[in-house]
Amino acid sequence: MSWKRKKLRKGRNTHYSLSNKLRQEKKTNDDFEAMLGNLSLEEVIGLKMELAGKPVNNRFYGFPLWNNLTNIVRDAIFKYAYSATRTQVEAMRFLGLRPARFQKLKKKYNPISYFEKNT
Repeated sequence: MSWKRKKLRKGRNTHYSLSNKLRQEKKTNDDFEAMLGNLSLEEVIGLKMELAGKPVNNRFYGFPLWNNLTNIVRDAIFKYAYSATRTQVEAMRFLGLRPARFQKLKKKYNPISYFEKNT
């Protein structure tokens, strides 16, 4: 019946949140997230690369950075899809993937172990 309140479906992904996970690990706070929100994605990546390069004097020779960019970005987007959706089916639809491809990527990037608490 249309007058009945529909039951909200909660899936495994409902409680996954990148922001909450990083806050629990004391890696971020409200101020940091506000400053991060003012930066473009390109600026964040560039800053992260600059900070990672300081200990090695900005010499990443021998590291295949350019070839691994696709994997790095896909891993980040896959984790975001889990964080932004309630179920794996929603995450699959959000990413525009078919079930077989989604399962292969799930095994490769393993987002569930990232969000599960370390005990």
